[in-house]
Amino acid sequence: MFGKRGHLDIALEGIFRPSFPNHKEVATGYAGLNFAVSTFPVIALAIIGFIYLHLLPRKPRIRQARSSATALSNPLVVNSIVGILSSFEILLVFLFVIFLVWTYYARISNDFKKLMPVKSLKLNTWQLKYLRVATRFGLLAEACLALLLLPILRGLSLFRLLGIQFEASVRYHIWLGTAMIFFATIHGGSTLFVWGVSQHIQDEMWRWQKTGRIYLAGEIALVTGLVMWITSLPQIRRKKFEFFYYTHHLYIIFLIFFLFHAGDRHFYMVFGGIFLFGLDKLLRFIQSRPEACILSARVFPSKAIELILPKHAGKASSPCKVTFMRNIYTTPKFFVIPIAGLKFTPTSVIFMKIPSISKFQWHSFSITSSSSVDDQTMSLVVKCEGEWTSSLYQMIHAELDSDADQMRCIPVAIEGPYGPATMDFLRYDSLLLVAGGIGITPFLSILQEIASAQSNRKYRFPSKVQLIYVIKSSQEICLLNSISPLLSNQPSKKWHLTLKVFVTQEEQSSVTVREVLNDLSLVRAVRFGTQSNYAVNGLESLIWMAALVGITSILFVIFLISLNHIFVPVEKKLPSEKLAAPSEKVVSKEKTPSWVADLIILSSFIIAITGSTLMAILLRWRRLKKQTPPVSLNQGKAVQVLGPIEEEHEINFGGRPNFEEIFSELEKETAGSDIGVLVCGPESMKESDSRAILDFISSYGPIVNLSIQRGSSYIHQTMRGKMQLSPQ
Repeated sequence: MFGKRGHLDIALEGIFRPSFPNHKEVATGYAGLNFAVSTFPVIALAIIGFIYLHLLPRKPRIRQARSSATALSNPLVVNSIVGILSSFEILLVFLFVIFLVWTYYARISNDFKKLMPVKSLKLNTWQLKYLRVATRFGLLAEACLALLLLPILRGLSLFRLLGIQFEASVRYHIWLGTAMIFFATIHGGSTLFVWGVSQHIQDEMWRWQKTGRIYLAGEIALVTGLVMWITSLPQIRRKKFEFFYYTHHLYIIFLIFFLFHAGDRHFYMVFGGIFLFGLDKLLRFIQSRPEACILSARVFPSKAIELILPKHAGKASSPCKVTFMRNIYTTPKFFVIPIAGLKFTPTSVIFMKIPSISKFQWHSFSITSSSSVDDQTMSLVVKCEGEWTSSLYQMIHAELDSDADQMRCIPVAIEGPYGPATMDFLRYDSLLLVAGGIGITPFLSILQEIASAQSNRKYRFPSKVQLIYVIKSSQEICLLNSISPLLSNQPSKKWHLTLKVFVTQEEQSSVTVREVLNDLSLVRAVRFGTQSNYAVNGLESLIWMAALVGITSILFVIFLISLNHIFVPVEKKLPSEKLAAPSEKVVSKEKTPSWVADLIILSSFIIAITGSTLMAILLRWRRLKKQTPPVSLNQGKAVQVLGPIEEEHEINFGGRPNFEEIFSELEKETAGSDIGVLVCGPESMKESDSRAILDFISSYGPIVNLSIQRGSSYIHQTMRGKMQLSPQ
């Protein structure tokens, strides 16, 4: 139901058929041609993109001039329905809509000019036209499906080329999925309507044709897609997450029956996203094995927990002998070459699964530590509000209340970290961080990264940072414990940190930031036993992933050609054909069923991706054999005690920040230098504060060079610009 064979396909068949001597070579040639034209460009973009990201410097070395083109990243729309949209996002949506409209108009105009009756259906003119209209809506659904899986790629994400992280690109997946189901429903419903009014619905609805489009497969795909879309609605997803999770795996059935319905030529149009998604899914599965163990945990007030996880710290390899050839009498020298450990950029997130709570649920959390500071551990903070996180909170509390000398091990599976390829979003003279509640977590890693980089002159980070922290209760200030040394003792004169806390649901109090952070009775710590010798290893290198994508695509083409030669029969000449004159030859009318070509594509993909998976498992196993044991229990983090505090840190009760006043003061202090603004917090806080900032900038004029970046419980995409509000 998603689309039928068009005039372009027939034209291509007429062009390329003479170049192949028999039916088998025609099928093989078509397969290779369709893959090269429709699928390989997406795969090539992924390979080139990974190599490009690998060559990018991770840390900002110099401040580069910002072009006027970056103004497209300015937020233009802020509302509760679509969130915050930049000019760049709106432009892309507009161009995609224009593409859909143009494609539909061009196809339907051509169809109306060349209307041909359907042999199996006796339709009048309006029914025939309406059937063509319904058919072309299937092509619109196909266009959305071609892009549907790209936004939810993690390790193989193409959106990193645009500086857009997974958490931000998920909404594109939602938009495309909704549009696809809308077009597919019109396509399928209109087709059934035409069959019904022409009294052919019983004959056509249950047909599984030997050749051409299989109608029954399209109906199964449509019903499956509707089930996935309905169960993904926020009202169901938030209350019944596991139900949503299980039903969303029906995408396998949906894609298989779409292949049977649309045929191999149309399937190649969407195969690029499916190819990368399947490979990405298997690589994530391999990366999350074997499981690590939580080293320790700290329980903060307001049901927040900090978890400490072991990460691969790297080690020194065995000494290797190096001889310099300038002098043949040079004595060989031995060097110990270090093997780099797991490194990640600030604002990175991980996906975590705790099998003792749920064997299937994965939840994302911002990493609060810096890999430049912590070589052997990584930390994250969990706000325990939902069902899964509340179960974790109860599990930790049960260990705290037990009398056992050694706490039991809590195994965890980790995917990631996933983060920006570079830290260009920190390339500003000054930085304003606006956090609400648990939205403070990505900023903790940013501040630690900036502090650790001050001794390195090659990298340029903001010299002045102001942190605005909006919370409901003053006890939530405890979440700043990991950066308390930065608040009490400024590490150097190269940068300066100022904290302003706004407590919205408490009356005026004499409590200070130092008193809350030093109140150790508010924080309880627990150390766990470890039964795992494995730490979090992170993703493979981008070069390695580019090579794996290339190898998998080559394997797919090889098996596609081989299986075509094996299972697609050669056209056989009839006995009467051998004796007949060339002009009187009778050609066999037997045709290979269309589902044979579909199964060949499916089998080639499964074989190719299985081979690549086995290779990835082997490389992973070799890497784990060289891994050093994780950090011991005695190396867990201790609660930081705050020393003498600067008087400029302030805490305000009963109100929200006045951004007009904050920006006015910041502009005076920075003398018109570039200011980056990062906003992270709940959706309501993010929208209201972003709207307030936008209103202020529009009235303040081009005095402040401002860039705002946003997030919702973690930072999203990273973009920068001069006098701009960049979507984060």
